Amino acid sequence: MKQEIEMIEILKKAYPDAKCSLDFDCPFHLLVAVILSAQCTDERVNKTTPSLFAKLSTPEDFANCELSLLEDLIHPCGFYHNKAKNIQAMAKLLLEKYDGKVPQTMEELILLPGVGRKTANVMMLEAFHKPCGIAVDTHAKRLSNRIGLSSEKEPEKIEQDLLKIFPEKYLADINHLFIWHGRKICTAPNPKCEQCPIQKYCKNKAIKNK
Repeated sequence: MKQEIEMIEILKKAYPDAKCSLDFDCPFHLLVAVILSAQCTDERVNKTTPSLFAKLSTPEDFANCELSLLEDLIHPCGFYHNKAKNIQAMAKLLLEKYDGKVPQTMEELILLPGVGRKTANVMMLEAFHKPCGIAVDTHAKRLSNRIGLSSEKEPEKIEQDLLKIFPEKYLADINHLFIWHGRKICTAPNPKCEQCPIQKYCKNKAIKNK
């Protein structure tokens, strides 16, 4: 475990500004943005949400609007039919069960339409500052497999492996650091291993010796 902690400390120094790259001003807007970010870049979501929230802002707005309008507004983010249905259903459930407020527990969040464990982890960390897990996105999955932190392929199983390795105080940092490192150095094609500050911890010799 000592080596893994050293690795995180090195990444913290390499990326001191690592943070959530989605723009939001309230928990509900973040929840919508995270749902939109599925199979879509955060950059594209950030370009889409200003005009979206200018027309639809509250759970009431999303619950009561024409589904076709919502689809048009989120069209640039892809998979807009399914995302629109989930977002509207989520907004309706917030009104029916939570007085329009986003619940602040993992157990309640994962019951919302369009919300899986990854999204719930993002919400617990970014909106409520109560990290209780690790959001395993494509970057966290890739790094965990390459470095040798987990041999699992399913995000939830990878998360459980990571939670066995890292103490709770590091949960707020890990996903941000993995995302930034995955975007800048440990990219899917052609990772920049020669520039990697944690190369000595990497167990993927096929990548290291490339």
